[in-house]
Amino acid sequence: MAERTDAEAGAEAVTGEREHGEGGGAGAAPVVSLGDGWESDGGAGRRPEDEAGRGVVVAFGQTLKTLRVREGLEREEFGRRLGYSASTIASFEQGRRIPTPRTIERADEVLGAGGLLCLWKEQVERAQYPGFFQGMAVLEKEAVELVSYDTLVVKGLLQTEEYMRALLGMRRPVLDPETIEQRVAARLARQDIFGRWPAPLLSFVMDESVLRRPYGGKDVLRGQLEHLLLMGQKPNVVIQIMPLSCEESAGVDGPFTIVTRKDGKKFVYAEAQGTSALQTDPEQTTLTAARYGIIRSQALTARESLKFIEGVLGSL
Repeated sequence: MAERTDAEAGAEAVTGEREHGEGGGAGAAPVVSLGDGWESDGGAGRRPEDEAGRGVVVAFGQTLKTLRVREGLEREEFGRRLGYSASTIASFEQGRRIPTPRTIERADEVLGAGGLLCLWKEQVERAQYPGFFQGMAVLEKEAVELVSYDTLVVKGLLQTEEYMRALLGMRRPVLDPETIEQRVAARLARQDIFGRWPAPLLSFVMDESVLRRPYGGKDVLRGQLEHLLLMGQKPNVVIQIMPLSCEESAGVDGPFTIVTRKDGKKFVYAEAQGTSALQTDPEQTTLTAARYGIIRSQALTARESLKFIEGVLGSL
């Protein structure tokens, strides 16, 4: 039997649970997907999974170009109708940039494709992410609750574009410009979770040190802190800070994220030293959720945390 890829394992972790629910049996083993780091940007760069995703994007781009040429449209005119420059259209057609689902829908309309381009939406959207993260990306879209604890960088869902670019620019080995653009676009797309309805419950706890690391310079950090204050005002978002002065912390094992689906099933995503894992074992996810509750109780309250962030911002 052929060995499964990490991307396949991660996908089965999500689809398998969706198909079988709680009836997977007491002996069912957790499905774990390993790959390079995504949230912390500490991985080793583009992986084979990324290349597979790139193949999807290239194939979509070729289809897009074929349909455009069939309609007799130049890139400039096609771009004008979609609201993009000719160079951006070229990037879409050459597989160097990934269009949003809405852009794909609009292109389908303009080119009279009859839904042909729309058939690509799901595959193209998944291709935004490294293979190992695709399962987590699906879970974020289905989450009724998402909670996370972070110690190194601001959570990807809360990052400003400038902060993202600063982090990606520090990756070693160095990422090429196309990969950086792809990952920025993908991370920004994930932030649609804040505009979703019904609104999921979102809770973020981060160490004080995260607020004080001037990645990208003081202006970038200032913009990031202002963004945290803005996001913290949303009724379904709670941001808490674990101060450096705290003498006890249940988060000494490092950062993690817990996603809960509407069926009550929990998934734990964690990264460390360039690897990532998606844990589905009920016992482990329950324990991790309990640990997160303790971490929240040890951190500053949401009100105290916003005042704390204001203080750090004022000191810059």
